[in-house]
Amino acid sequence: MATVDPKGLYLRVRDDLHSWKWWSSWLVIALGCTVMSLGFVLFMYPYKITPGGIWGMTTILHEIIPAIPQGWFGYMMDIPLLLIGFAVFGPVFGTKTVFASLVTPMLMLVLPHIVYPDVAVQSAETLLWGRLDLTDDLILASVFGGLFIGAGVGLVVRAQATTGGTDIIAMLTQKYAGIKFSNGILIADAFVVACSLVVLVGLRGESPTLPLYSLLTIYIAAQIIDLVVEGRNYDKILFIVSERHEEIREFILGELDRSATVIHSSGMYTGGERNMIFLVVSLREIVPVKQRLREIDPQMFVVVANANETLGEGFRSFAEMKNS
Repeated sequence: MATVDPKGLYLRVRDDLHSWKWWSSWLVIALGCTVMSLGFVLFMYPYKITPGGIWGMTTILHEIIPAIPQGWFGYMMDIPLLLIGFAVFGPVFGTKTVFASLVTPMLMLVLPHIVYPDVAVQSAETLLWGRLDLTDDLILASVFGGLFIGAGVGLVVRAQATTGGTDIIAMLTQKYAGIKFSNGILIADAFVVACSLVVLVGLRGESPTLPLYSLLTIYIAAQIIDLVVEGRNYDKILFIVSERHEEIREFILGELDRSATVIHSSGMYTGGERNMIFLVVSLREIVPVKQRLREIDPQMFVVVANANETLGEGFRSFAEMKNS
């Protein structure tokens, strides 16, 4: 078991506190949470569009119990998920993810007081004193909602954090049900959209086209997240060197449900024999994978590179190439 060097930890924290890069990463997370929250408050909530995830579910719950604002529903779901995540995975999330998960509900509570003249009457007609009513152009609301949400989440991910919520659900289903992380995200989003069909369309009599606008927002947000984080939809290549080879192997084959390649190598300076793991993951998996690897061995050596295209099992198949 690795020991903690108190002096080394103190020096690391001290250097962080004096580093503009460290402080700027927190500002980026705060900005990302704000942009994402604006996407929901300005373009999703007034039109009851539910683009998946925890914050899509808050729209449905608020429709059932209008007396409780979406921000409080966010806290009701985010905090238990964070506690479950810490109990199951330990400190894998990091303080940045906790910060993002707690700040976002606060913004959801504060922003309505700014964008509505009377917070008790929250509707498209009163949004920004009636200057941003897109009731007759829901496609525009869906597009701009996707742009804001995608840009916000992308900024948070770029600062090496996650927004919690759906990500934690995906990590839990991956661990206990053997479902891949990206598929867990998809299942959670699909569940929210299905709930919107039952509650908003079936029980409230809203237009059956609302879930279609939700799917449009989800797609646009996903594209913008990729654009903000990397500029292109790259998969990620990890070259991993660690003494805890067996623990990493169990994580990749068991929790991550992927395969990898072991490359036999030797250190140029020491000449010692060692194994290097070659692993490819999707863009959405890279943050939780790096967090899990750091938990296994904080001293490991990892190189992360872009893969312009990945073909084969678990990724795009060669058969699909014929249609591209």
